[in-house]
Amino acid sequence: MVSYPAKLNLAQTPTPLHKLERLSTKINGPRIWIKRDDLTGCLTSGNKVRKLEFLLAEAVANGCDTLITSGGVQSNHCRAVAVLGAQLGLKVHLLLRSDIDPAPVGNLLLDQLVGATISHYSQREFKQLDALFTQWQDHYQQQGAKPYSIPTGGSNGTGVWGYIAAAEELKADFACENISPSTLIHATGSGGTQAGLIVGCELNNMSVRVEGFAVCDNVAYFERKVRDDLRQWQQQFAPQMDIEGMQINTNDHYVGPNYGVAGPEVFATVKELAALEGVILDPVYTGKAFHGMLEEIRQGHYDRDSDIVFVHTGGLFGLFAQQDGLNY
Repeated sequence: MVSYPAKLNLAQTPTPLHKLERLSTKINGPRIWIKRDDLTGCLTSGNKVRKLEFLLAEAVANGCDTLITSGGVQSNHCRAVAVLGAQLGLKVHLLLRSDIDPAPVGNLLLDQLVGATISHYSQREFKQLDALFTQWQDHYQQQGAKPYSIPTGGSNGTGVWGYIAAAEELKADFACENISPSTLIHATGSGGTQAGLIVGCELNNMSVRVEGFAVCDNVAYFERKVRDDLRQWQQQFAPQMDIEGMQINTNDHYVGPNYGVAGPEVFATVKELAALEGVILDPVYTGKAFHGMLEEIRQGHYDRDSDIVFVHTGGLFGLFAQQDGLNY
């Protein structure tokens, strides 16, 4: 039995597990299932809210009144923090990365709508992110506020709990559907979802390979980042647990031109799944990972699998900022 720390009930869970019947037939490979974590809420759609249930519980317990976090200008995480901050009556300050004057669409529009304070920084300025966090923490403390800083993507030792809980949910899903998937696939960017699923499957005795499809960086980066999150979690919550033997599996072949930039093949996959199954992906995270998964299936890399599960980590609002890629 896993002993969880305090959490706030902010997500609509459990989320459904659906079989993609028509796609599975069309691709003629293993049966493909999709864990609909895009349905964790409306404005809080996606994987970030699972982590924030634990992070914001920590903030509230510590009496914090101001949330500071960071991400790209179309960050799903920042949008979730902005919305949840408004719901909880907390001030939110977003540090967003953008080299151009961004249009108020998609996630950024929602950030503005719910009243978040927003500071825009260039890629060069964003390299000093730790200093920016310190600057704004000091600023709010001098004003008499009590800030709580959340790392990019909500990915740290506390945030890991979000996908430990999701792994427990998946175990119940598999039992309900009477399946034993050998591979669990998801998009990975800041590494927190990957860390949570890895330790969550271990804690729940699930013999499933967790494979993150990178949307930025490379295998070496995720080996370091995910391992760091796992160590933070262990030190804070489970010092008796051996995490060094846990395998971190990352596929970095489908990153594309850059973070947040997708090629036409990704947009084609987004359109195909939408028309075939009525499931919407985004070009930044899930579109890249889902496209990569389909390519790996076509290349025969999962021929031994009877069932594959894809975790849909959300991102719908980011699609609105890149709709030109759909060529409609």
